[in-house]
Amino acid sequence: MAIAIPLRNIWLLFLYAADLVRFKNAASVEAEAARDLPELLARLLVRVVQQRLRRNLSRNYQARHAVLSRVRGRIDVLATASGQLLEQGRVACRFEEHTMDTPRNRLVRAALDYLSTMMEASEVVHECRALSQMLGHLGVSSQKPSRTALVTDQVSRNETGDLLMISLAKMVFEAVIPSQQVGSTQAVVADVDVHLVRRLFEKAVANALRIQLQPLGWKVQHGRKLNWPVVLASDGIAEHLPGMRTDIELVHTGKKLKLVIDTKFTHIFTDSQYKSEMLRSGYLYQLYAYLRTQEGLLNSQGIECSEGMLLHPQCGQALDAYVDIQGHRMRFKTIDLMSSAEEFERQLLGIVSGG
Repeated sequence: MAIAIPLRNIWLLFLYAADLVRFKNAASVEAEAARDLPELLARLLVRVVQQRLRRNLSRNYQARHAVLSRVRGRIDVLATASGQLLEQGRVACRFEEHTMDTPRNRLVRAALDYLSTMMEASEVVHECRALSQMLGHLGVSSQKPSRTALVTDQVSRNETGDLLMISLAKMVFEAVIPSQQVGSTQAVVADVDVHLVRRLFEKAVANALRIQLQPLGWKVQHGRKLNWPVVLASDGIAEHLPGMRTDIELVHTGKKLKLVIDTKFTHIFTDSQYKSEMLRSGYLYQLYAYLRTQEGLLNSQGIECSEGMLLHPQCGQALDAYVDIQGHRMRFKTIDLMSSAEEFERQLLGIVSGG
């Protein structure tokens, strides 16, 4: 399913998914000028990197091992002796160096290089390449860091200067970039990218609900695995049961209520030989299984009511409906990804209102 989504709304999805919603006004000018998502990312990354360069890029200490003409740090006795370095007036040393060539800065330079190959806007390509060269002059290498290296160079929440810059660079390499270009304000999500944008949609909804509901006493869980309430099973069959993992769960112990939200990125209806439109049966069965299989566990935890929701992007007419089946309310709701940014955010934060 291809859906044309305004760049501003993809930007909002990304900010909510990355828990960076405080930067939501950062794209006001860039979203108007960009022709597609790669260009929007490039414009934003260029602006953020320029700001970081004016305030000095972050540095870090990195372990080094080198043969030097003077002692620095600790002497590597084994390497010095085995290489007969003293006879040459040199010594092997282990030391820490304060450098800009950190994994996070290498990631940013690699993202600038990658984006410069994806766009037709010559002025943005030039800015990306110029900034990459500037980082090179500062000692930042062009090799993209490994995942392991990035884990060792985690950006803390206090490092707000780097937080948006690194999140943008990561977004470039997480392939959440549709390749098509359609006009000045739309980005087309191709079939091959649907699962990626769907994941962005799911994480954005989870964080938006956390922001909205946690202060009201709700516990928000994302991507939790459920177990089948197996009482008795033959040898080996239990491991072949299909897995169950919820997208979003909302629990309020005071209200003794639980809401399971399953996000989808397809049309909520489908055609059948009996009706021109009907709810997608597989999704309905899945949500029903989430609710019914957990009844015993929820009762033991003091939860008296559990409800479910299928949340889809709006394709055509908006939908907000429900049915009550065997003590469980099941809601079917759509959110309009193609509305204005203000309306889109209002819908995102109002998903559970009226539930």
